[in-house]
Amino acid sequence: MDIIIKPIITEKYTAMQDDLSRFGFVVNENANRLQIKQAIESRYGVKVEKVNTQHYIGKLKTRNTKAGVVNGVVNRHKKAIVTLTKGETIDFYSNI
Repeated sequence: MDIIIKPIITEKYTAMQDDLSRFGFVVNENANRLQIKQAIESRYGVKVEKVNTQHYIGKLKTRNTKAGVVNGVVNRHKKAIVTLTKGETIDFYSNI
């Protein structure tokens, strides 16, 4: 089971990285806080202080097209906001 799916890189999460040393990740829905903490520490080599999680429930979307009304669903996922200890940071762009 792969716990970390991808990091969340948006303006809001980038501001949290600079100010509070908090990073966002999309994680497996079945992973708990301890598993997320261990996965982050082993993958990035940092010390995690706190993990907050939230479930994003998929929503129904409809739109009108030339072919008629199209119905769809936005995927559901789980987010984890990880707070690192002081002085720790994760560089997502080091491999580019």
